[in-house]
Amino acid sequence: MVRSHTSISNVVALIFFLVLLIIPSVQSTTATTIDVWPKPRLLRWAPLHQLSLLSPSFTIASPYDHPHLSSAVSRYLTLIKTEHHLPSSVNNPLTATSSPPPPPSPPVQSLHITIHRLHAPLHHGVNESYTLYVPNDRPTANLTAETPWGAMRGLETFSQLVWGRPSRVPVGVYVWDDPIFPHRGLLLDTSRNYYGVGDIMRTIYAMSANKMNVFHWHITDSHSFPLNLPSEPGLAAKGSYGDDMQYSPDDVKKIVEFGLDHGVRVIPEIDSPGHTGSWAEAYPEIVTCANMFWWPAESKWEDRLAAEPGTGQLNPLNPKTYQVFKNVISDVVKMFPEPFFHAGADEVTPGCWKTDPTIQSFLSNSGSLCQVLEKFVNETFPYIVSLNRTVIYWEDVLLDAVVKVDSSILDPKYTILQTWNNGPNNTKKIVDAGYRAIVSSADYYYLDCGHGGFLGNDSQYDQLVSSDTVSNGGSWCAPFKTWQTIYNYDITYGLSEEKAKLVLGGEVALWSEQADPTVLDSRLWPRTSAMAEALWSGNRDETGKKRYAEATDRLNEWKHRMVSRGIGAEPIQPLWCVRNPGMCNTVHASI
Repeated sequence: MVRSHTSISNVVALIFFLVLLIIPSVQSTTATTIDVWPKPRLLRWAPLHQLSLLSPSFTIASPYDHPHLSSAVSRYLTLIKTEHHLPSSVNNPLTATSSPPPPPSPPVQSLHITIHRLHAPLHHGVNESYTLYVPNDRPTANLTAETPWGAMRGLETFSQLVWGRPSRVPVGVYVWDDPIFPHRGLLLDTSRNYYGVGDIMRTIYAMSANKMNVFHWHITDSHSFPLNLPSEPGLAAKGSYGDDMQYSPDDVKKIVEFGLDHGVRVIPEIDSPGHTGSWAEAYPEIVTCANMFWWPAESKWEDRLAAEPGTGQLNPLNPKTYQVFKNVISDVVKMFPEPFFHAGADEVTPGCWKTDPTIQSFLSNSGSLCQVLEKFVNETFPYIVSLNRTVIYWEDVLLDAVVKVDSSILDPKYTILQTWNNGPNNTKKIVDAGYRAIVSSADYYYLDCGHGGFLGNDSQYDQLVSSDTVSNGGSWCAPFKTWQTIYNYDITYGLSEEKAKLVLGGEVALWSEQADPTVLDSRLWPRTSAMAEALWSGNRDETGKKRYAEATDRLNEWKHRMVSRGIGAEPIQPLWCVRNPGMCNTVHASI
């Protein structure tokens, strides 16, 4: 499904039409092609497939006073002039030697940027479209965008056109590009294991290179509270893993600014009322079942106190809960200018609340756990909205089988639901209820799956014949989500065209029970790149056929380029496959 949210000006549309008439599609030729990731919506290369040198004095002309665009221009100018990336594939046009040299074209001296709406903020739905033209008869390339954020996407594309030593550029190239989905994100959990500021910034840098635009920062959970807040310093002082594993307000400012410089929004998540055991180190009186064993012996699964080790849930019946909560949210909103705020609300476990005498008394007087959650939402949701924020909740708040709220208390105007269970079925339930959706299906987008379970004393692994759970990866969401699985997922599957408009996009998620900085890059990349392309330009070719076969060679090339840029992406094939395109394919249908 193609769903562009922007319009092209009449002038650009005319140019686009004329280019279509005179330049054949690069996909329709049998000669060499240009590899760009994510694949642009439209890329044309004039039939002679000419290459030009990049002038040693190459410049980027951007006559705009915009701090984040200026930062991007400076960054890309350095990258373009110094990267000298050599293609891994022998079939790339810049390494091919069997064909005669192309007709001479003037060296590319400069890239000129034109922006129509310089001061458009980096908010959800901002126009990220751009056009890029690299002529074969003039020394100046042109990049035109509605906003600075679209210009950043175009700069990334131009940087990937430049290869080799000396640097060469394909000329006679026209690109029109615009993302299908406006929300293309990555969730990182920094509570279960801590990641340094440098790790987060490197992740944002890689996201920008993949034209992703949302860093969903799952900052706190039951395991640690690493965010240092001016109004509630005790939460981090007592709830973090240590003084050297906290994020100061200056750290947050640095990350947010770095995100803006790279066209990436930073959305904070303060999960509540579940997943709040770390709050109990400073405020034990407002947290139920804190520091209790998560699944008591001889008890049934439905009587557990938490979904995993690390217990604790805020007590909605204690007035002090809201004093602390509002202090936290007030500080967080000041630190993060992003208009979206993620308030969690997943995995509220009945057994935890039932350990509290006040809640026990409420239940014995004909109250319900759903009413307990509704009280929390009724107290907190309006407060967050009053701070000019749209609230994102996990789907559980509305779809949980046991503890959920009535949809009447969550105004769709101010509410977005993020889905993670039951694949397209829950996405459909959310949009059918009139809510906007962000898709993070654990069946497709959870990057931590398939690495085994993290429980100690787990007898399921002590078997001569492996159980289903162990044999397919040994974790609740196994098996491992391959890049192909991620690439091929259609996040609007089964939805009408009208309902599909409520799907804002998707996010891959790296939960950190078994991840930390030592494995961060390889867990994320290049699998996250697969989602990035699927949400930017789709996973089908112009005939509607899934293009994962064609994507393999490009993703191989992109993986190697990311590594050269300092991103520790894992391989998807042996180097032999990269150098012998097509030889590692199968020609047999799956059984």
